[in-house]
Amino acid sequence: MYVVYNELNHAIIFDPGCYASAEQQMLKDFVSQNNLTPTRLINTHCHIDHVLGNPFVFKTYGLLPEFHKQELSLLQAVESYGQMWGIQSELQPEPISFLNEDDKITLDEDEFEIRFTPGHSPASLCFINHANKWIIGGDVLFYQSIGRTDLPGGDSKTLIQSIKNELFTLPDDYTVFSGHGPSTNIGFEKQNNPYV
Repeated sequence: MYVVYNELNHAIIFDPGCYASAEQQMLKDFVSQNNLTPTRLINTHCHIDHVLGNPFVFKTYGLLPEFHKQELSLLQAVESYGQMWGIQSELQPEPISFLNEDDKITLDEDEFEIRFTPGHSPASLCFINHANKWIIGGDVLFYQSIGRTDLPGGDSKTLIQSIKNELFTLPDDYTVFSGHGPSTNIGFEKQNNPYV
């Protein structure tokens, strides 16, 4: 999960995977201690580990999730997937509108370009802040790795194509904040990622 906020203390919550009550409390404490007002809830994709906190964010801050429409079936299957792995999930709130590839979103004056990066899931999205040279990348590109493709909607060829065409076309000094593990940057991954 990432909480992106600005000098006005407005915030976007990305991929709240907070499942346990302690994780939910950590989010609530962070928002409270920094006097933040969450204004959007965004899922880069809708695998279970990126949406388990959506019901908590909805109940606590009144925010409905935003994601690409081709991810909706994954969100609707979270309860059944959870049962397979012994994870209980509350009813997932559904969006009233969807994000599209090539859209832009804003947080006050801050702008984020959306790039369509399927392969780990049917319609993963990456969010790029060009002014600060960083990316919220979900599970597309990791430090010396890539997102797994053996989950529903995954396809390794499509994922590699997404990385090469949508991320590796960015400048080398752009930082990638991934859904798992440490951050990395585009230049390092071009030179060192064994999967691409």
